[in-house]
Order: sequence, then C-alpha cells, then structure tokens
Amino acid sequence: MAFEPDWREKELSLKEVAEKYPDFPKLIALKIDASRRGIKYTDRALAAVDPDFHHVEPRSVITDSGTKGANSVPLGVTLRDGTLICQGDKVITKHTRREPYTLDIVDGRPVLIDLGEEIEGVEFWEKPLFYDKVTSNGTPMREVASARPQRICVIPQPVCEFWKHRCGCKYCSIFSDNMGLDAVKRSEAYFQDVYETVEEALKQKGRYASFMMTSGTALGGEELLDDEVDAYIQTLQAAGKAIGAQKFTVKLVGTAFSEKQLRRLYDNTGITTYTTDLEVLNKDLFEWICPGKAKYIGYDEWKNRLYTAVGIFGKGNVNTGFVGGVETAQPHGFKSEEEALTSTLAEAEEIGAHGVSFAETVWNANPRSVFYDQREPSLEYCVRLAQGLADIRRKNGIGIYTDDYRRCGNHPNTDLARID
Repeated sequence: MAFEPDWREKELSLKEVAEKYPDFPKLIALKIDASRRGIKYTDRALAAVDPDFHHVEPRSVITDSGTKGANSVPLGVTLRDGTLICQGDKVITKHTRREPYTLDIVDGRPVLIDLGEEIEGVEFWEKPLFYDKVTSNGTPMREVASARPQRICVIPQPVCEFWKHRCGCKYCSIFSDNMGLDAVKRSEAYFQDVYETVEEALKQKGRYASFMMTSGTALGGEELLDDEVDAYIQTLQAAGKAIGAQKFTVKLVGTAFSEKQLRRLYDNTGITTYTTDLEVLNKDLFEWICPGKAKYIGYDEWKNRLYTAVGIFGKGNVNTGFVGGVETAQPHGFKSEEEALTSTLAEAEEIGAHGVSFAETVWNANPRSVFYDQREPSLEYCVRLAQGLADIRRKNGIGIYTDDYRRCGNHPNTDLARID
C-alpha cells in the first residue's frame, strides 16, 4: 500500500478532535498524533541539534541505518507541559500512508509544523552526562544504559528468541535484526559495568526519577524463561547496589513469568513493579500478531500470570503493555474502529477489575516490521482509546507509579494520570 493523498478528508484533524473532545488535553492529543504519524526533521532542525548538549542516538537505534542524513538524531522531544514525544526522525518509505509532522526551526526555536502551520514549540532532550564516561572495563557507559529525561534504562538481553524461531510479534522491529541468534550469556564484567553506569548516572542530581529494565525474551533454562529471569535478577542486584536501597522505583518489562519466577524476582531484588505485555487485547488477534507468545505461553495463561503477579506486587504495581491500534491490522483485525474500540475496552474492563493497569503505546507501522505496510487507525480512535483506558484505571482505583508521564512518557493513557 502507498501514500493516501486524501487521508485528511477521511478522518478528523487534531483541531477537530480537540473541539469534539474538549476535556481531553490537547497536548496529549498532539503527542498521540505525532506518535501515530511520526516527525520528519528538516535539515535546518538537524543542524540545530548539538550532540555535545542534546540527547542523540544512532539512526540505526531509532529507525533505519540506511537513511540518508545525520548519523545521529534526537530520540524525542518535550512539549511545554512536560509531555514527552518519543519519536526520532521518521523514515519515509513508499508505504508511508500519512505525512508526518515537520520539525523545523522558527525564530531560533524548534517547532512542530503541519500544512505550513505552527502547531507547538518543542525542546530537544538534554544529553545524560554519563554518556561521555566509560567503565573500569573500558566500556562506554552509553552502551550499557540509555535514558529518557527522567529515567535510566538497561537492556541486559539484546536478543529476542521469538525471532530465532521465526515467531516474533508482527508489529515489532526491536531485535528483529538479531533473528536467528541465541540469548546472550552475560559475564560478571557486564554486571560491574551496570553498577558503575548507574552509580555514575545518579551523580547528575535531580535528573532521574526511576530505573527501567527490559529485554528480548530468553526461552532457556531449567524452567521456560529461567535464563531471562536470572539475567534480570543479576542486573537488578547490580543496579540496586548502586542505588543503595532495599526497594527502589523500578519498572521491569519482561515476559510472562510463572509464580515461582515472580517470587524469585521479588524476593531477590529491589523490584517494585512488574509489566508484561499482551500487546493486543484479543485472544484471536494475539495468536495472529504475537505467534511466539501464543505458542510458548498463550493468551489465557498470560492473563493468569498477570493476575498472579498482582498477588505478589500488589494492586497498581502490575501493568500490561499493548500497542494501541494494532487491533485494526488487516486482514484479520477489526474492520471498523467502533468495533475495535468496543472489544478492546471490554477486555480492558475485565483485566482492570483484577488490579492490572495498562501501558498503551501508539502503533506506528515501522518499516522493519512485518506490518510495515499497514494503516494505523485515526487520531480520534486513539484519543478515545486512551481516555477509555484511563477511565477503567480510575474506576478500579489503580495508581500509576512507574509508568506516568515523568517516568516513561510513552503511554498516552498513563499521561492522563497527571489530571486524576
């Protein structure tokens, strides 16, 4: 499929959505729309990015290593109310359906533009100070941890073994380049690097509000997923040593672990919350979109493990992430947005009643994913979905402690927690 020149005539614009839903924060609606459509930097905007001051990452980390232009680009931008947009410079392909927003420099300041109109000023993220340091092993610290404005992130397992077995999630491009590789066995030197990097990061006073850890799925071990759990425990222990606290604000995003594995994680680390991602709130679509997760664990068991986790971590400390909008992927997804919204929120009601909250991201068809040529749903759909999820969370009295706008910034529904 190719660009749709009449897409604006088929769906409400940002301004029209703001007028139709006046109680929904306009800047969060903008965040959703920019996440859905992407952001394209002008040459002038890229020239204004200072790698010595601004947070940049290699293009291969964010989009596609074959893209022409600057070798490194911003990882995201911040709106004037602190809302984060986690979007780099969008790759335009022949399958791009809608124009992205343009980021240009106007009167010396970065501005998001659409159809020639200035929409909102933004700020580039500042570079973490630890990015310029190396560990005692000689490892650049930026290769050990990454960051968002108020979060440190460590990825101890840079391989997802679902891709090894040709059953990776169809919307996802993370680790897809490592297809066929086995899970990584980390050495003691790596955990020393984690300790030193986190310790160094914390010297930048006031910068970080939380620690986050995620990885690809590692299937091995005496019990399925034991290797992944072991890597998390050792990494969390190294980070905890640097933080110097028995329990600390940490968001762990892992595979759906058994009760035994969850208790081992909780008892042996400073972990306070647990997130495991269903990706799509529908059993049939889960089996199509996430064939590896369906094969090795299954939708019903994944939900059961979420509910078990609530008994260990407590209500409000367990989340499930999903990709908002991917339920409309074709040919098997919902044919109408109304049907998709009704079904998704009904399933969310059942999950939320068990004390599980949601970390919803906005689907953007990545050119390196199986779904590279799909069409994302409308802005109005995404706004209604985010509001519906926030309403379910509030109805069930579920807090957001490590996934709000400050500690993550990638989830529109949890951004709404700031107005609870």
